[in-house]
Amino acid sequence: MVTKKDIKFINSLKHKKFRHLNSSFIVEGKKSIAEFLDSDYELIKLFSVDCSIFNKIKNQIKIDKSLLRKISFLINPDDHLAIFKLSDAKPIDNNNLIIALESIRDPGNLGTIIRTCEWFGIKDIICSMNSVDCYSPKVIQSAMGSVSRVNITYLDLDTYLKSTKTIKIGASLNGKSIYQHNKSLDNGIIVFGNEANGISSGLFKLMDFNLSIPRFQNNNFPESLNLASSVGIILGEIKRKSI
Repeated sequence: MVTKKDIKFINSLKHKKFRHLNSSFIVEGKKSIAEFLDSDYELIKLFSVDCSIFNKIKNQIKIDKSLLRKISFLINPDDHLAIFKLSDAKPIDNNNLIIALESIRDPGNLGTIIRTCEWFGIKDIICSMNSVDCYSPKVIQSAMGSVSRVNITYLDLDTYLKSTKTIKIGASLNGKSIYQHNKSLDNGIIVFGNEANGISSGLFKLMDFNLSIPRFQNNNFPESLNLASSVGIILGEIKRKSI
């Protein structure tokens, strides 16, 4: 049975404050839930229209489609909604290539970046404290399970970059073309800035060098690439050179 308390609790998890206050977040959809169940994340409760899909899960509650629509964060909900416990922070592995994100605002961008990073074998993503929460329902939805496997750390990015000796590469419109950079990058931190403003001047000064994606036409439009697309292009070229 789904109680009013359950509904109120689920609705509260739309907000970052209550996700972190209750150490809980929402995952929707059969595929994403299955991936979180196979990870280190702990399931708190599962609400299902069809309980036979996850028939080995004990803390599962059967609900009808109309109730699912009331508690779902999606316009067209799948048959399953799960509450998982937030995971404890894990150490950052500085021996591998790391993606750092400054002041990322768009949850869809962050979710796509997380998914793209997993595709290219990136284990760690570092986010500035003012970046969008990776446990936001929209991030979880667009990442499609990758949040369960990529280590995402929120910290003071300025302090961290100043304290580490790891090479720091800025993604910038004024950097050297990624296609002219011939050295392989097996480790290091690639920093991407805010969608609208790029890397802040403070962090820009900390970069060892900068890389850009050149525009292959003569006019000045579009002014920039989508952030998630930029991450994919740069990682794709870096990985190609490492083969």
